[in-house]
Amino acid sequence: MGSVDSSRLPLVFFARLSGLVVAVSVLYWALFLPNQGLSYSTLHPLLMVIGFILVSGEAILIHRWLPGSRKTKKAVHLWLQGVALASAVFGIWTKFHYQRGVFANFYSLHSWMGLLSVSLFGAQWVTGFMSFWHRGEVRTTRTTFLPWHVFIGLYTYGLAIATAETGLLEKLTFLQTKRNVPRRGSESMTVNGLGLGLALLCGIVISAAVLPKYQSHSGNEKLVYSSQDRPKCLSS
Repeated sequence: MGSVDSSRLPLVFFARLSGLVVAVSVLYWALFLPNQGLSYSTLHPLLMVIGFILVSGEAILIHRWLPGSRKTKKAVHLWLQGVALASAVFGIWTKFHYQRGVFANFYSLHSWMGLLSVSLFGAQWVTGFMSFWHRGEVRTTRTTFLPWHVFIGLYTYGLAIATAETGLLEKLTFLQTKRNVPRRGSESMTVNGLGLGLALLCGIVISAAVLPKYQSHSGNEKLVYSSQDRPKCLSS
């Protein structure tokens, strides 16, 4: 059984706290401020922020707080990422329901970054799924791939945050120019606060993922690092 990394528990706590603030902010903005209830336009930010960003961030943190074996952590990580991927695909699907045509909303930097981040996330999930269920491959191959898996995962998470920020800016610009929403009104302040919350969450989650490890491993679960912090032996 693996031990919990107590040195990172404060980061996990602050990640959860900032994630809660983000979730409350996007729920308040999407469901209460427009006074239009659930619709395709309100489902999109809910699915992409809560379903995609928050759930995938929790999947990253799984390895830092969940007790148990590496196999258990990898299984929970995999299925949480699957939920995040499904939410992202459904969130993109909501943007196809407009009278101007199927691709009417896929013209901006926000839409292009969104398609890129979800595509990378999907490819990452497929490779992780294949690696989890096909464990007979050569160990050195898995060891070589691990740093790339971590890098691409964190890069995609950061890209998703950046995509959300561009979406918030795009939406806020539309509200202020087309609908005359006051720049210091409640909706503008909520959107700006949501953007700051996402930026804070991104920093905390990535910090928890990349800071040096202080875990003690026992039994068959061993992870040995060289002086360059590259894995030399990664047990199954």
